[in-house]
Amino acid sequence: MSIADQLRFDDQGIAPVAITDHLTNRLLVLCYMNREALEKTAAEGVVYLYRRSRQQVVLKGETSGHVQRVREIRLNCEQNSLEVRVEQEVGACHAGYFSCYFRSWDGEKGQWVEHEERVFDPEAVYHKS
Repeated sequence: MSIADQLRFDDQGIAPVAITDHLTNRLLVLCYMNREALEKTAAEGVVYLYRRSRQQVVLKGETSGHVQRVREIRLNCEQNSLEVRVEQEVGACHAGYFSCYFRSWDGEKGQWVEHEERVFDPEAVYHKS
């Protein structure tokens, strides 16, 4: 049996995946996997994603070097989404933060507020000359 056999992919052949930090349980990023990405993730122990915009499987952290090492893969009760618990190297967010969820709603101010510091400079990582 393949790891992907019990996951119910949608009509486009993808499923949502919540990537969380295995030590803190913090949500790092919400992404998608197809069968190939899931099978490569399970086989290699690092996270592969399905990029819908490019319609291709990519290694998470391939450009930045900030890979996600798999500690556990969990299937939800309806078998239509996953949680992948990882050891995150540096940061998960392409904007330079540990988590993509670095803003929170401040009801009193009526605005989104950044509540953490960047852990890397995205210009230095993604726009190397």
